[in-house]
Amino acid sequence: MAENARLADIRLDERTVVRRNADIEHERAVAIYDLLEENSFAPVVEADGPYNLVLSVSENRLLFDIRDSSDAGLTVVPLALQPFKRTVKDYFTVCESYFAAIKTASPSKIEAIDMGRRGLHNEGSELLLSQLKGRIEMDFDTARRLFTLLCVLHIKA
Repeated sequence: MAENARLADIRLDERTVVRRNADIEHERAVAIYDLLEENSFAPVVEADGPYNLVLSVSENRLLFDIRDSSDAGLTVVPLALQPFKRTVKDYFTVCESYFAAIKTASPSKIEAIDMGRRGLHNEGSELLLSQLKGRIEMDFDTARRLFTLLCVLHIKA
């Protein structure tokens, strides 16, 4: 991908985030920081990057509001959330177990739960890559971090 095929800024539409605990807020902050440090992001648009991205949820769709570096809108890529429903639900369940385990469980139990968590995260990332194919191209690490943000936006009270 071209050197300018990357994200320069990313924001979550805070109106679509219902609640966050400290663990979720930490995951969101780390994902955004890591994304901005290194990413590969090439939407099918007529404009060169780097790009700004606003993520939001509307009518059971994740919206990728892609903007140029001056924050002018370029395109909005909708992504149905239905294909992610099972993976996100399972991921949340394992994350709850993981966050509970790190407080009291043995290192081997924590490691086992974390392996499951990473496996589900990889599954969601691969699904994200396949669902966006032909509309937004990205590398696997970028997809992993965006899957984290998809999960943050998917949280309901």
